[in-house]
Amino acid sequence: MAPPESSTGPAHEIGTHWRQLVRNWGAGRNFHAVTDTDSVSLKFDLEDTGRTLTVRFMTTKRLLVAFVTDGNFLRHDQLAVAAAASNAWNTEQLNPMLSVWDVRGPRPCLAGVCDLPLTCRVTQADFDALASDWVERARQMFTRCHEVFQL
Repeated sequence: MAPPESSTGPAHEIGTHWRQLVRNWGAGRNFHAVTDTDSVSLKFDLEDTGRTLTVRFMTTKRLLVAFVTDGNFLRHDQLAVAAAASNAWNTEQLNPMLSVWDVRGPRPCLAGVCDLPLTCRVTQADFDALASDWVERARQMFTRCHEVFQL
């Protein structure tokens, strides 16, 4: 039996259709998208800071991961403040998202991370709403880190 369709369109399995869902969402918001073999990255402005945020969608074995960063590397003397900012944000929001990240290089940065199971099914409209929520939370998170913690 086929899964039910909502009034907003058919449900798509994330693991099979994540690239198209991401590209459609980004195109609808005029975000600049860059696609490579493993990811789709979109850029958007962080208002009032002069910075640009990048959200990079990629998959692991079981998850679709959205990795958000402002591209600024942390200096050694900023690590404790960045860790405190991450802890404060995650505690206040009750939804851990912010961390000090150092995966792809020698210098740490602040990063927001959100994920969905690849087996989950979602309509384009529902994916759009979720991804837009992630971006809005990232905007708030990085704006606070910039204004309050000078990161």
